[in-house]
Amino acid sequence: MSSSAPVKKPRLLVLTSTFPRWPNDHEPPFVYELARRLTDRFDVTVLAPHAPGAARREVMDGVQVVRFRYAPERLEKLAYDGGIPTKLRQLPRLRLLVPIFLIAQLLAAWRLMHHLRPDAIHAHWLLPQGLVAVLARGLAGIPARLLATSHGADIHALRFSIARWLKRLTLQHADAVTVVSHALEREASELTQEPEKLHVVPMGVDLQQRFLPARRNVGRPTLLFTGRLVEKKGVSTLLESLTLVLPEVSDCRLLIAGSGPQQSTLKASAQRLGIAGAVEFLGSYRNEDLPKLLQQSDVAVYPFRCAAGGDQEGLGLVMLEAMGCGLPVVAGNVPAVHDVIEHERTGLLVPPDDPPALANALLRLFNDPELAMRLANAGRTHALAKFDWPVIAERYADLLSQPTNDS
Repeated sequence: MSSSAPVKKPRLLVLTSTFPRWPNDHEPPFVYELARRLTDRFDVTVLAPHAPGAARREVMDGVQVVRFRYAPERLEKLAYDGGIPTKLRQLPRLRLLVPIFLIAQLLAAWRLMHHLRPDAIHAHWLLPQGLVAVLARGLAGIPARLLATSHGADIHALRFSIARWLKRLTLQHADAVTVVSHALEREASELTQEPEKLHVVPMGVDLQQRFLPARRNVGRPTLLFTGRLVEKKGVSTLLESLTLVLPEVSDCRLLIAGSGPQQSTLKASAQRLGIAGAVEFLGSYRNEDLPKLLQQSDVAVYPFRCAAGGDQEGLGLVMLEAMGCGLPVVAGNVPAVHDVIEHERTGLLVPPDDPPALANALLRLFNDPELAMRLANAGRTHALAKFDWPVIAERYADLLSQPTNDS
């Protein structure tokens, strides 16, 4: 009786600048969540920036993780805790690290490609990872298929001429490009003469084991915002709207979960507006604690807006997490959210930077429990059909498994 040898999986190299630095990190986990779900079909290696306290190499749920150094450990502050674009706006002196970061990432990617000989490469964000993947693949001389994914900030920001040229170069040399929303697809199509390369494939949410509805006993009307405290999230508008909600719902409270460069400014605004007693800043949260936080709230609020530099939401996974937990969602009406929210059916949309409109939407939900329940149920049904991780991971695996373009 003969036994066949196990089938060797194709090798996948993932390049990213956002990845958990350690277990239960508060960094957005979507690249990690996708990578670990691809291990069924690929041997997955992730290349990410190093950070103080992080391991240089480790295995996380079957994913080989390699973190490249780009400065003495105490100076490795360019990535994480808000992302590179936010860090550069917050601390302009970090721009000195950018060329070193790019060279270090390029060398690390080239070494891994030379050693692993991957069959496929997945670069998250057109800049810098997409460009680095194009250059490293050429230097290594390998025929690996290259999939580049835009999450939004790389399209919306970095609009100066050289950056646009580099984005076009990345799009030209990638075998396929995914964008996480139809709004991004429209913007990306302006950067390429090969629109057939573009595919709308969002990131996913674990709607079967983590983000689940639960019976809540909140006690007092509770609004919840989750996410980074940066300009495009619109939390300042939320604070102003609360001054209009409290006269009607006096025991309402607002929980703000997350951290970021606007945290101290927002706390000062709450004091100035006289609502500090109704607002609780929870700070950074562990990703594993997020479902419970959502399940103990009544309404999830994401008053997205366009930031001064042009940055805005690429999709808004936080809305899907809230929908998964059975919450009605109110969001700022920026283009990308239309993939998630259909106004009056799966949630409520309000004009950005409009506190009275946001307050009216919140009061509608507090005053009409049947509306809140209908939106919550429809939202979860929509999320399950379009954004559950098994559906999303399969689409990425299929794109990564296709043959390399001849061009």
